[in-house]
Amino acid sequence: MKILVTGGAGYIGSTLVPELLALGHEVTVYDNLRFGGQGMLGLFKNPKFNLIKADVRDITKLKEATKSVDAVIHLAAIVGYPACKNEPELATAVNVGSTKALASFLSKDQYILFGSTGSNYGVITDGVCTEETPLSPLSHYGRTKTEAERIVMNECTATAYRFATAFGLSPRLRLDLLVNDFVNKALNDRYIVVYESHFMRTFIHVHDIARSFVFALENRDNMEGQVYNVGADNMNCSKKGICEMIGDKVDYYLHLADFGSDADKRNYIVSYDKIASLGYRTTINLEAGVDELVAGLQAIKVANPYSNV
Repeated sequence: MKILVTGGAGYIGSTLVPELLALGHEVTVYDNLRFGGQGMLGLFKNPKFNLIKADVRDITKLKEATKSVDAVIHLAAIVGYPACKNEPELATAVNVGSTKALASFLSKDQYILFGSTGSNYGVITDGVCTEETPLSPLSHYGRTKTEAERIVMNECTATAYRFATAFGLSPRLRLDLLVNDFVNKALNDRYIVVYESHFMRTFIHVHDIARSFVFALENRDNMEGQVYNVGADNMNCSKKGICEMIGDKVDYYLHLADFGSDADKRNYIVSYDKIASLGYRTTINLEAGVDELVAGLQAIKVANPYSNV
């Protein structure tokens, strides 16, 4: 199969692309390398790997890249509450504009897998989110991803995945994700300050995100035209619970703030019964992921450019 992965040099893509290549697919990554391409260096020896260094806002190049591919995995986005808040116009152009353009290029025979987000749900305090729960995004990130998901599902032969919050090590590491951030702070700062520690989040390891895309490619007949929550019921957890889990492995000080608030107000519990009914299961739980992060983050140096130490 010929597969185009937009944003393929990023946190998820750099984990996913090697999996696709190992299965024998021809993979083209389309990425502007805003955060570098080091995570792909081991892939260039594979004759079935190709990189197009370009921005998804370049409509001409994006259209050309979609020709002759069987499937598109659309990951290119400005991701997360802070990044979209800092650059709202860019977030709209990339998350919505490029998705709308991409949808207009694809034929009905071309299958698009869209990486959406549980941020679409916002705050749900009186029940469990299913795929039928009304969407009520709180942030610019959530609103742009909700609109992009709507475009893809209305205009393409598509499957959309509303992912839990990602965590875990990846060739293109992110330390702004909640679990990754907490582990990094526990190891390097030796303290964590948590606002609204009772807020519930749901999590998924980046390796299992990659596996879910492979699962959709292999189960297209059963999954196209559908939206799925992707995660695991046993990884719905409060922020306080995550910190206590880290505390079992790292000696650090935890301060649960009783004033102030978290700018990212997401608070929800999610059901994953729909995708589980098709046979998809996650393989790495929170505790194993925290162990991985504790071990792995000690192998790198996170430098503060304004420090002399």
